[in-house]
Amino acid sequence: MNNFWKSSVCADKLSDVAQTSIDGTSHYSNGILPSLGARSNRGNALGRFIVAPFDPRYRIWEMFLVILVFYTSWVSPFEFGFLDKPIRSLAILDNIVNGFFLIDIILTFFVAYQDPLTYLLVDDRRLIAWKYIRTWFLFDFISTVPSELVDKIIPDSIHAYGLFNMLRLWRLRRVSKLFSRLEKDRNINYFWIRCIKLVCVTLFSVHCAACFYFFLAAHYPDPKKTWIALSFQNFQTANLWLLYVTSIYWSITTLTTVGYGDLHPVNLREMVFDIFFMLFNLGLTAYLIGNMTNLVVHGTSRTRNFRDKIQAASNFAQRNRLPVRLQDQMISHLCLKYRADSEGLQQQEVLESLPKAIKSSVSHYLFYSLLDKVYLFRGVSNDLLFQLVSEMKAEYFPPKEDVILQNEAPTDLYVLVHGTMVVKEVKAGDVCGEIGVLCYRPQLFTVRTKRLCQLLRLNRTALLNLVQANVGDGAIIMNNLLEHLKNQEDPIMQAVLVDVEKMLAQGQMDLPLSLCFAAARDDEPLLQHLLNRGCHPDERDMNGRTALHIAAAKGNESIANILFAHGAEPNIKDSEGSIPLWDALVAKNDYMIKLLKDRGSNLALGEVYRYACHALEQGDLDLLKVIVRHGGDLTLPGSDGSTPLHAAVSNGDIKAVKFLLELGADIDKYDEDGWTPRSLADFQGKEDIKALFESKKKAASLESTVRFPDKGAGPSARIMKYPSTGTIDVPPNTIQMTHVDNHPRRQVDTFQNSLFGFVSAATRGESTDLNGFSSMLGNQAARVILRCPEKSETTKLVMLPKTLQELLETGSKKFGCHCTKVVTLEGAEIDEIDLIRDGDQLSLVCS
Repeated sequence: MNNFWKSSVCADKLSDVAQTSIDGTSHYSNGILPSLGARSNRGNALGRFIVAPFDPRYRIWEMFLVILVFYTSWVSPFEFGFLDKPIRSLAILDNIVNGFFLIDIILTFFVAYQDPLTYLLVDDRRLIAWKYIRTWFLFDFISTVPSELVDKIIPDSIHAYGLFNMLRLWRLRRVSKLFSRLEKDRNINYFWIRCIKLVCVTLFSVHCAACFYFFLAAHYPDPKKTWIALSFQNFQTANLWLLYVTSIYWSITTLTTVGYGDLHPVNLREMVFDIFFMLFNLGLTAYLIGNMTNLVVHGTSRTRNFRDKIQAASNFAQRNRLPVRLQDQMISHLCLKYRADSEGLQQQEVLESLPKAIKSSVSHYLFYSLLDKVYLFRGVSNDLLFQLVSEMKAEYFPPKEDVILQNEAPTDLYVLVHGTMVVKEVKAGDVCGEIGVLCYRPQLFTVRTKRLCQLLRLNRTALLNLVQANVGDGAIIMNNLLEHLKNQEDPIMQAVLVDVEKMLAQGQMDLPLSLCFAAARDDEPLLQHLLNRGCHPDERDMNGRTALHIAAAKGNESIANILFAHGAEPNIKDSEGSIPLWDALVAKNDYMIKLLKDRGSNLALGEVYRYACHALEQGDLDLLKVIVRHGGDLTLPGSDGSTPLHAAVSNGDIKAVKFLLELGADIDKYDEDGWTPRSLADFQGKEDIKALFESKKKAASLESTVRFPDKGAGPSARIMKYPSTGTIDVPPNTIQMTHVDNHPRRQVDTFQNSLFGFVSAATRGESTDLNGFSSMLGNQAARVILRCPEKSETTKLVMLPKTLQELLETGSKKFGCHCTKVVTLEGAEIDEIDLIRDGDQLSLVCS
């Protein structure tokens, strides 16, 4: 018993015993199928001192109790009919049997039970105890009370000894469960199990009727006027065994309606009993005949059909001389399917019958957390993951069954929910078949279940259809696969990696890939192939970054030149406002910086405030100077009104503060919270910065001045002079750049390169080549808000024209005056139409 009780029962080891293959020890009806999405009913350790109901040792204990039930079913009616008081040897044996059932009562408080709704094991001792107490506990307890104790408490006139013993027939429910389990066991002949059950029912009925009938005779007032007195003058003193055989003889002849030639009812009590007994015999006979007819002709439909399928499969395997292992797989699969149907676990069928929205919600609840941990889908969007979960099909596979065969067509990939599969050890949360599905090549390995497994199956066509809608997710999936292959030490997997990379370079992959994926891998052939297929060079990933951003950060000039050759925008911003030039500056790649500058890249067109904050956080004064050298104005505020000077004061960087003051930073510039650099330094107690601000205020005459070049100098540059830093070249648009570009006029995302993008373009009759794509995007004009403070406070929403002159003419028509200048709300003059973005608010100056 010490080995029986353990701190926790590891169900995986137990399930191995219950799930052995078709060698004669597999009983699928004895286990418990896990619910959909359950990691395993067997894979989780139960609570301390909790016994699993499918533990083989507990099954042996139950079988032992069934043997004792057979003894109880004979002795209880016998003691009721033939004994008035206990016999010493029989009473000792009864109490020993009662002791075993008392042990079972205590044990039941520690046996986990299966929830009828969720099919999960409940191992909470309070729930186990409550369920047992409110169901069978009272009957089980009463049936174990010693008869001697009851006989002393209850008067003799009630005949308590024999009557109380009849309560122990409650234990017969265990026999019913045993026969129900044996009927489903394919290793035992169903016909003989049913016949044995019918024989047991008949013998028990005959035995009980004999005992009851003798009880009537033994307790009749006139013993001579009883049925037994016809054969025995003084039957009270006759041999007990002879009396029992005589009673059985009468019971059988009455049951078969061939008796009453020698033994028949004499008094009224016996006649009444015979009437009810014969009426009972009518029902019992109909039951026996009906069951025998079903066995001979039809059998029970479901079990008979199951056995017919098993027999057909066995005949097919033998006729075609299939290997034993393949025969085992066929039989095991049919057994598992029968078990799932017979136990009402048609879970996938239930899901398929639900509306799509409910089905998706259920699938999301059951499988999303598992699929989120699969390496292949790590980092993909939540939308794609949600759609993948909805397309998953849950399936059960018995032990030692092939899931994937080597060299078969790559139609499905599988995610293991619970169980174990082998080629390599595949455990819960692992995926198999992905190489064949993604690379469309024959499956590399045979994958076989090691124990009962629940799998999620995803069809290749469904996967590709979903990924076609999002090129970025396709690139992530392919990148995860390549990284996984790189980490494998198996030479076969390394060879597969080489083949996959060749297929990528030649554009032979069915999975949609992005330019960012090619740029990140420095794969020039793949990049060139994607561009030739019509991919837009400014295609964005999920973070708004383009292939040019990635090339600039990695310093890959070849990738950048290919992108520029196909019309890539040098000043395109990602979701954080970074342009490729900034990535090159951070990487300190001089050649890439020069290449971008030659292509017209201008740091002023990016989020200069964010660049400055990055440099200040790193404490890199040189990077600040680089920002200024390449056109960044560090005196302009960010979207929240804060300037780089605010950030420098907060960091206490005195050198950066001095540099920013020399550039002309305003120490009294308010941010949106009402702080100025001066008040911020005062609040934080930065005495050295406060002193610097005071000296700056006193030396106002020495502040930086702005000198614009003469007319003869040309428009190529304006010059800003500072007392101690010398002269710095600044592009002409820098001073007038005051509006943060959060809404670029032309945004390109991966939709245009997806299946839906190509289809929609084709429907509109638009070309998917580079020129057609660019022209299509160029027609998406921006909208701006115009106001003329001199004429009216009314604002006008207009479409932004192609030239600044056309914008001035539009304003003149709207406000009825001659407009000469376009300025921002802060008063900065705008002299190029490209500086205006979608949603800008502009003021017109009228003459």
